[in-house]
Amino acid sequence: LIPRFYDVTEGSIRIDGVDIRHVTTNSLRKQIGMVLQETMLFATTIRENIAFGRPGATQEEIEEAAKAAAAHDFIMRFPDGYSTFVGERGATLSGGQRQRVAIARALLMNPRILILDDATSSVDTDTEQHIQAALAHLMEGRTSFVIAQRVSTVRNADLILVIDEGRLVARGRHEDLIRQSGIYNDIYHRQLRQEAGEFTPALLGRTS
Repeated sequence: LIPRFYDVTEGSIRIDGVDIRHVTTNSLRKQIGMVLQETMLFATTIRENIAFGRPGATQEEIEEAAKAAAAHDFIMRFPDGYSTFVGERGATLSGGQRQRVAIARALLMNPRILILDDATSSVDTDTEQHIQAALAHLMEGRTSFVIAQRVSTVRNADLILVIDEGRLVARGRHEDLIRQSGIYNDIYHRQLRQEAGEFTPALLGRTS
C-alpha cells in the first residue's frame, strides 16, 4: 500500500500530510527502499544488483553501501569480486548473502522511507546478527516499517503494533507491551526460551 502497488479502499495514506495518490508513482517509489523476506536478485553481477535502484552509482559508492551492509568482505572473497555473476534470483548466494546484497541496494538508494518485511526470518543466528547490525545502520535517520516474527527485531521500535489473526490487538513500546499485552508477553517469553534451546510449540498466525 505504501509504494502503491495497491491503492487503499478506505481512508488514505499520507506522507508529510500529502495523500500519496496525489503524487506520481515514480517520485513516490524513489523515496522508498524495501528489503523483503524473499529477496529478488537478478541474473547479473553483484555490482549491478546493488546498483539496481541507482544505475549511475560509482564503484566507490557501491562498495560503501556494501560495507555498511556487512557484504563487502564476502563479496571480495569471490574471485571476480563485484563482477561475480549470480544465478537467477541469486541462487548461487546463501540466504544471508542475498539479504545483505538487498540491504546494500537499499542503502545505496538512501531512501526516506524503509520497509523491512521479515528480512531475517530465514537465516541462521550468526547471519542474523550481521544483518541486524546492517539494518540498524540502514534505519538511522529514516522512517522505518519493520514486519517481523521475532520480538528481538522490533523491540527498539518507537511504536510496535501487535497483529493476531489479522486484527490489531495491541500497540505501544516494548516495555509497555510486556506489561499490558498478554499475547506480546507470551510471544516474547516463548522466543526467549527457544533462543535458550528449550523446545516450545511453534507460534502460528501471530506476528509482532
